[in-house]
Amino acid sequence: MKTHLVTAWFAGSSCLFGGTLADFLQAVYHDDEVKVAALLKQDVDLLVPNERGVTALGLACQNGNARMVKMLLEQGADAASRSGGEPVLTTAARTGNGDCVRLLLESGSPCDALSRGGQTALMWAASEGHAGVVRLLLEKGADSDITLASGFDALMFAVRAGQREVVAVFLENGADITKAYQPKRGGGANMRTGTSPLMLAIKNGHLELALDLVKAGADPDDQRSGFASLHAISWVRKTVRGDGADGIPTPVIDGRMGTLEFVRELVVAGADVNVRVEKGGGGRGRVHRQGMTPFFMAAQSGDLLLAKLLVELGADATLRNVQDTTPFLTAVGLGVLAPGEEQSLEEDALAMAAYLLELGADINHVDKNGETAMHGAAYKSSPAMISFLDEKGHDIAIWNQKNKYGWTPLLIAQGFRPGNFRPIQYTEEALEKVMRSHGVEPTPSPPPPGSH
Repeated sequence: MKTHLVTAWFAGSSCLFGGTLADFLQAVYHDDEVKVAALLKQDVDLLVPNERGVTALGLACQNGNARMVKMLLEQGADAASRSGGEPVLTTAARTGNGDCVRLLLESGSPCDALSRGGQTALMWAASEGHAGVVRLLLEKGADSDITLASGFDALMFAVRAGQREVVAVFLENGADITKAYQPKRGGGANMRTGTSPLMLAIKNGHLELALDLVKAGADPDDQRSGFASLHAISWVRKTVRGDGADGIPTPVIDGRMGTLEFVRELVVAGADVNVRVEKGGGGRGRVHRQGMTPFFMAAQSGDLLLAKLLVELGADATLRNVQDTTPFLTAVGLGVLAPGEEQSLEEDALAMAAYLLELGADINHVDKNGETAMHGAAYKSSPAMISFLDEKGHDIAIWNQKNKYGWTPLLIAQGFRPGNFRPIQYTEEALEKVMRSHGVEPTPSPPPPGSH
């Protein structure tokens, strides 16, 4: 592989220079200091870039070879130059050899030269975890406040990568860990407006780093990104939209601290176990986020271990959202837009529902949208949940009613639900069986929307 890369990088050089520049660059690339010194004595013009813009100094920085960097600088290589379009200081910082970085800085390399993407040497050193290089760059005046359109600065690159040592260096140098970032572009993989270093650490599974930030003064109840720390841990443990095509994978948790231990430590550090989402939306099948608590979210995702821990730590299992939706309603399926998009497996949802009933949940509660537990089971397309609710006494006189969108549980099973018209036969059959057992004859399915 390395041979192929060398050929690709240097092939164009031999045509113009009779092989001399190509030979020289290959010697630098392979750390052959004897050959490099010999060739430099023959032709100082070897310090120029090849057709691809690659320079000897850039290759030496890429290799982290401080002796080679020193030799080239002494022969007149420009410390402020670029190789392959990138400042050589950035290359050296990414590689992480502090001696190379120091030599370049002492030879006039500007600390904050930008790469094509706007990144600085400090950003790359931070992201790659080179704490010594980060400290050196900061000592030499590197600007840690330079920010990309994505909202990332050097500190946030370090946080996203889970570089605890680097973050500690930034903290020593007065970094503002309470700052809420404002990306100039949103959507996709870009972070949400208002994201703090703490929230970014949690969402990326860097829990020990997150706790470092809390101990350094970060507020675990900060909701400028839309959610507090204990809200976020729910989808760190179980992704929001299941394992379907639209699901976002859960992060890999690094270090020795698990999510449940982290929750316990957060509460010990002062996090409000009943913190409620201050702002949010919902509608047409989506559960309104405003008013959700960490326990509510654990119920929604069928995360029984998290729910039990939160109760142990003082969570109020009765708190509802702004539309009077209970944790029980969302646990049994309210909010599932389509089969395959649910957060919880059927067995997890059943276990959670049973636990909530043990805690005193009202199985016959109706929220402000006219949604009942059986509506939730229909959204979830879960015959087992339908049977469970019936066995536990869910009153058909309460649930066999239309919600604010005009749907009964049976109509939902017959295809009338958010998004595309989608009948689910096995759900329809399960509901019809329960209805007939109570002496209620199911109505035939109306025609699909737009079929008239």
